[in-house]
Amino acid sequence: MKLHSLTSVKKRVQRVGRGGKRGTTAGRGTKGQHSRAGRRLRPAERDLILRIPKQRGFRNKTKRDKAAIFNAGMFSEKIKPIAGGKPGFVLTVGSLKAAGMLPKSFGGEVKILGIGEISFPISTRGIAVSASAKEKIEKAGGKVSL
Repeated sequence: MKLHSLTSVKKRVQRVGRGGKRGTTAGRGTKGQHSRAGRRLRPAERDLILRIPKQRGFRNKTKRDKAAIFNAGMFSEKIKPIAGGKPGFVLTVGSLKAAGMLPKSFGGEVKILGIGEISFPISTRGIAVSASAKEKIEKAGGKVSL
């Protein structure tokens, strides 16, 4: 009889998962955050609350209104029926809201780009205009003013 041939009387028990009657992993799967003891997933509401600071006057950057961009050709379709061919029609943020091209709660900036053609005279007030759009508006007989 040699030392390596000896067996212990006490049988070693395999360690199983935490409690319950479900075997080795106790229904938690193997590895990862969900299988560990003490794991804690944060509730979504708590994360939302933490993103809103307590300071007065704060406005979340993700909610901020971005600039609305329009092409010059869009106005011949939607604004021409409202303008009715009048030479004194002034294009403002308010007139764009009235035409349904902007939501009524819009509070951002508006910019007109020079893609497309303008077939009737319009004047702009309080709207940013690109150089090519300014050229097309003036060519049609309109005015650009900030």
